[in-house]
Amino acid sequence: MNLQLLIKLTITVVTVMVASELAKKHGLIGALVASLPLTSLLVLTWLYRDTGDPVRVATMGMDIFWFVLGGLAFFPALALTIRAGWPMWLCFLCAGLAGAAGVAIVQLLLRSRMMGA
Repeated sequence: MNLQLLIKLTITVVTVMVASELAKKHGLIGALVASLPLTSLLVLTWLYRDTGDPVRVATMGMDIFWFVLGGLAFFPALALTIRAGWPMWLCFLCAGLAGAAGVAIVQLLLRSRMMGA
């Protein structure tokens, strides 16, 4: 494993762990850290550092936006199923399916718009 890959891995893992640990003691602060586009920023930074191509970074940024938009259905589905008293594994499954469905719907809408344009 080369040094650059090890640095990327370390920074990425530390970011996720910080959000997780903050959530245990300070839920709102943990949610804030988790909701920030830190993962996207890291990925876009690594992409630019590896390719030096700002157009590629801009394209990926917009692609991420569309996936995030569709994936937002995950969060209300998770909250609603937990509050309804469903088993946790079923809550995660339902939320995952809702997020995947949201992403699929947004992608279908984008594809139909591109074909119609």
